[in-house]
This record gives sequence, structure tokens and C-alpha cells, in this order.
Amino acid sequence: MDDTYKRLASEICTAAVKKSPGRLLVGVAGPPGCGKSTIAEQVVEIINESTSTDALCHAQAVSLDGFHYTRSFLNTLPNREEAYVRRGAPWTFDIDAILAFVTSLAVSATLPATKRPRIRAPSFDHALKDPKVDDIEISPGTSIVLLDGNYLLLDEEKWKDINPHLDVKIFVDVDASVARERVAKRHVAAGIEPTLEKGQERFDLNDAINGELIRGNIVSCDLVVKSIPAT
Repeated sequence: MDDTYKRLASEICTAAVKKSPGRLLVGVAGPPGCGKSTIAEQVVEIINESTSTDALCHAQAVSLDGFHYTRSFLNTLPNREEAYVRRGAPWTFDIDAILAFVTSLAVSATLPATKRPRIRAPSFDHALKDPKVDDIEISPGTSIVLLDGNYLLLDEEKWKDINPHLDVKIFVDVDASVARERVAKRHVAAGIEPTLEKGQERFDLNDAINGELIRGNIVSCDLVVKSIPAT
């Protein structure tokens, strides 16, 4: 396993112990195809499987993909066709719902586990190409939440209001050519595009644009890591 995962897990656990008995909120952001979801999941696995880990370091990864606007909502927009082409851009997410979710996590983060409420969040069903409401539960005993989302550190209206709620902010960067191949393959696997060539075209018309926006508009971050090659 890459040492980056282990280093991040160690630093996050150290921060969690310092914040105890409160809950630690970690943001993992970066351009499409940077591997942030994999990093969040692997770090959580290391934290939770470590023999030296105690109740102060029980982690959960939560992707913000579930906060995509539904296709039924996109159909009501005057720029419906553009919305489908640009799905994944900041304005195709329900930022108000994201803010409410992160705020609820932040408020409960100040409380000991015995007084925290259960908090639910939507997931994203790639087969349905739509969110599933309240599909994710964050239990009171979860002491570390790793939020995974492209725009968590974005310096734009409303999005930048997330930043103060995060205790640890991680930015994952990636070479454009690597991101292009990863995302193109993902589009084909999800049934969004029929061929790798079409997947690459979609990346160029949408994901690459989003990636440049993300790189050029970071509010602040604590750690910058390079995307980890797939094994």
C-alpha cells in the first residue's frame, strides 16, 4: 500500500485525538480523476483496521456525489441540454443542501459521541444516474468523517462557506493526461458514453474545464498530495 495513505491516516488520527471528544471533519478535494475517493476510502480502511486504533479514531468516508441535482430537476432548467453536458460542474450540485449537511456535521462535531444525532446523506446510484436520498448514515460514534468532493475547497460563492467547517483540508492533484484516461474509462463503465473516444471527448468538454476551475480557485488547504497511481 502506498505510503501516502499511511501518512495521511497517521496525521488525521493525530488531529482526531487532539480534537477529542469532538468529531474531526476532513475535506478531500481535487479535479475529476485525481483519485480522491480512493484516497479517502483507503485512509479510512487504514484508520479502522489499525491495531493501535481506539474509539477516538473511528472513521467514515462520505462522497458528496449524492448531492448532484436529479435528472428530473435538470429537465426543468431552461438550459437543460447544457446541464446534461456539464453535469458535474459546480452549478449542477445542490450547494444549499451540501452546506446544510456540512453545517449539521460541524455543529455535532463539537459534541461528545453520546450527544451527537444520527446524520443522513444521499448517495449516488450510478446505475440509475441519480441520487438515493438518505442512503448514508453517519452514526454518533463516528469520530472522523472524511468528506470527498471536487469542490470542497472551491473559492466561489456558497462553496467557500464549507471551508471554515473543515478541520483538515487535503487537495489531491493529478496530471491532466492521467485524469483524462481515468475519467474517460469511468464514463464508459457507467454507461454515460459508449466508447473510450467519446469518454475522452466528454472529459475535454466538461471534466477538464471543472478541473482547471478547481486548481485555480482554492480557498485554503493544509496538505497537497499527488494522485496515487492505480495498482
